[in-house]
Amino acid sequence: MHAHLDELHADLRAWLRIPSISADPAHAPDVARSAEWLADALRRTGFPTVEIWPTAGAPAVYAEWPSADDGVPVALVYGHHDVQPVVPVELWQHPPFEPTVVEGPHGPELHARGAIDDKGNVAFHLLGLRAHLAATGRDTPAVTVKLLIEGEEESGSPHFADLLRERRDRLACDVVVVSDTGMVAPDVPSAVVGMRGLADAEITLRGPAVDLHSGSFGGGVPNPLHAMAALLAALHDEQGRVTLPGFYDAVRPLSERERELMARVPFDEQAWLAGPAASRATAGEAGFSTLERVGARPTAEVNGMWGGYTGPGHKTIIPAQAHAKLTFRLVADQRPEDVAAQVRAWVEQHLPAGIEAEVHTPPGGVSPCASDLDSPAMSALLAAIARAFDTEPAAVLFTREGGSGPEADLVDVLGAPLLFLGAGLPTDRIHSPNERVLLPMLTRGAEAAAHLWRELAAVPHP
Repeated sequence: MHAHLDELHADLRAWLRIPSISADPAHAPDVARSAEWLADALRRTGFPTVEIWPTAGAPAVYAEWPSADDGVPVALVYGHHDVQPVVPVELWQHPPFEPTVVEGPHGPELHARGAIDDKGNVAFHLLGLRAHLAATGRDTPAVTVKLLIEGEEESGSPHFADLLRERRDRLACDVVVVSDTGMVAPDVPSAVVGMRGLADAEITLRGPAVDLHSGSFGGGVPNPLHAMAALLAALHDEQGRVTLPGFYDAVRPLSERERELMARVPFDEQAWLAGPAASRATAGEAGFSTLERVGARPTAEVNGMWGGYTGPGHKTIIPAQAHAKLTFRLVADQRPEDVAAQVRAWVEQHLPAGIEAEVHTPPGGVSPCASDLDSPAMSALLAAIARAFDTEPAAVLFTREGGSGPEADLVDVLGAPLLFLGAGLPTDRIHSPNERVLLPMLTRGAEAAAHLWRELAAVPHP
C-alpha cells in the first residue's frame, strides 16, 4: 500500500484543483470535468466498467469490478465529487483550489476545498482496492465492488433518487458503503452508525401593504419584523425542545444501549467549544449530552432572518414584510414530509392580529437513516476498521453523524443495509474555509477498505 501513497496524494491534488461547485451554475463545466477525471482514475485503477451517468443536473460516475468468485456479496460504495462554495475567500490561508500540504500536530495535512468532503473519502478507495488485490494475490476483488459517485450532494441531491430508480438494476447490491463521514479522532477507531434527516421551511410575514413611516405609524400598526422575532423566539421552550405540534410524536427514543455506546466516545467538551465549535457555551435540549444533541436528537435552527432596511444610515420605516429560513434535523422514524403541516400549525398558533403568513416547505427533504448494529455486515466493518488500527473489533466505537445526505434514498430504492466508512475528523473544517484532510487518515481509510472487502466475502450470502 505505502508504495502507492505518493500516487494517491498526487491524484488527489490533481482532482482537488477542479472547482466542482455544484451549487454555482457557472461551475457546471467544472463539475462535468470532475466526473471525467474520476472516471479516468477508476479506469487506471483497473475497474473494467466505468461510465458517466448524466442526470437532469450534474453527472454521476458509476464503476463496477465483478469478483471472479461465485455467490459473493455485492458492495456499492457511495460518495460525491462536487464540493461546497468557498466564500468567504479572504479567510482561506491558501487558495482553496491550489492544494497545499501543511505540517500539523498529527502529521501532514492537505488543505483544499473538497480535501475530505468528499474527494478524499472517495480517493482512498482507489488505493484500498489496489492494496486489497496486492494483499490477497487476487486479480479481482473478493466481493463485487460497485461505486456510485454523484455530482449534486452539496446541492441537496435533487436528482439522485430518480437516478437510483432509473438504474436500480445496475445498482443492485447486498450492502451500501457510505464514504462521506469520518471518525472521532486520529487515534480513535470508530464507525458512524446513523445520520439525521433534514426538512426546511421559509416563512414570510406580511403586515402593512407598503413600508410605512415609523414616526407617523409606529405604535399604531403591527410590525412584521417584531412578529417574526417573537415567532422565532417561540421555536423552543425553556427546556430547549422544539415547539412544533407533534414534532416529537414519531421520534424513536434512544435506548439505554445506544446512550451507553455514545457515552464511550471520548469527548472533551471544552476543547470542542474552543476548537471546531468555535462557541462560548453549549446549548440545546435538556436531559441529553452534547454528543446526543448533535447526533441523535431532532433539532430546529434559524438559518436566516431578514426584512426592512439594512443599508447604511437610517431609514425609519415599519417594513411591509419579514422573512426567515428554518431547517429541522430529524432522527429515526421522523419523516420530512410531516414537518410542513407541523410548521404551518405552529405559525398559526403564534400569529398576531394584522399579520399574514406564507409558509413555503419544499417537497422532498432527507429522511434519517441508521445501520443495524448487530448485522453480519456491521461485524465485518468493525473487524476491518480494527485491523487498520491494529486493535480488536470491540475497541471500535459507535458514533452518529449530525448532518444529512441522500443515504435514506439508497436504502429505500435499493433495499440494502448501510455501512459507513469515512476518514474525516471533526477538526477538518468541512464546509468552512481552510478545509483539510489529515493524510495519515487517508491511509487508515484505505487500509480499512482493503480489509473490508475480504471481511465481507466471509459474510454468509444467500
